[in-house]
Amino acid sequence: MAWNIPGGSGNNGRTPRKRGNANPLDRLLEPLRGVFGGGNGGGASIARWAGLLVALWLVFNCFVLVTEQQRGVVLRFGEVARIMQPGPHLKWPWPVERVIKVEATRIKTFSDTVPVLTRDENIVTVEVNVQYRVDDPELYLFGTRNADQVLQQATLSAVREQVGRSELDTVLSARSALSASAREKLQEALKEYRTGLIVTELNLPNARPPEEVKPAFDDVNSAQQDKDRARSEAEAYASRIVPEARGQAARVRTVAEGYKAAKIDGATGDATRFSLLLDEYKAAPEVTRKRLWLETVQQVLAGNRIIVGGDSRQLIYVPMAGANAATGGATAPLITPEIVAPAVDSTTSTPRPPREPRGTRQEPGR
Repeated sequence: MAWNIPGGSGNNGRTPRKRGNANPLDRLLEPLRGVFGGGNGGGASIARWAGLLVALWLVFNCFVLVTEQQRGVVLRFGEVARIMQPGPHLKWPWPVERVIKVEATRIKTFSDTVPVLTRDENIVTVEVNVQYRVDDPELYLFGTRNADQVLQQATLSAVREQVGRSELDTVLSARSALSASAREKLQEALKEYRTGLIVTELNLPNARPPEEVKPAFDDVNSAQQDKDRARSEAEAYASRIVPEARGQAARVRTVAEGYKAAKIDGATGDATRFSLLLDEYKAAPEVTRKRLWLETVQQVLAGNRIIVGGDSRQLIYVPMAGANAATGGATAPLITPEIVAPAVDSTTSTPRPPREPRGTRQEPGR
């Protein structure tokens, strides 16, 4: 029987192989041969294979997976149609729609060193470090030609502007305020240029003078440090002295106010006492006069020394009123003559007045 007659042996007239000895690849492709017509009708098989490939291409081309760090910009015939958020999405096949994925959450960094002229006409080398990310994917792709390069140029421009408005001492020692103002200026410029970028951090980590004049700047810095140290010491001294002076002034003021109040109260009491005494004197002149005399003598005698002699005699030393006048106001010690204490008659209420002193010492009863 011929090999191509139905019912004849396959494999070009040879006896067909047993199923157990078939090639594993043939066993894998055997179901597909049934789908695409096996070895009969070569044109139909090619069409079926082409249809399968087109179907697979459509499936993979229409399905888009956007990761958490990405955003997908969908272009429909070259025009922005929508923005894909993270997750699986479907789109029209190319060339109707295509997707451009943008790293929206990744932090990018730009660093550079630029020489800048300060306001006081000094050249200083400033290091710049910028961290940024994509805020608007559409503007990032189509708002400007190259957003990253625009950011670099805008950063250098903002730093030059802020440093150029400051003096050298500020640039070398106080760069935090310059960094904040430069960041604001840079963000405004990026918004005007439609870059779709947002600045997360801008730092000026280092600023140094040129190497040619570095020794002179070191001397200036040393002098500035000496100045700050002297100022700190002066402020510390003022902080210690001023409170002490204020405390002393408050103490003196308090003492003066107390003295003033005491004097006023004493004068008021004396005036009141004199008024009361005057009323008593008007009521009983003789009794009041005796009482005043007794009180005066008691005060005078209470302030003098009493010396008891060997013969039980009491001697009272009374200072002379004119002792200083005789010496012309000198500070010589006073001569205190001895005066006998006046004897008081117990039969009468009025004591006898003391006798005139005789010599420098007078004994009672003589």
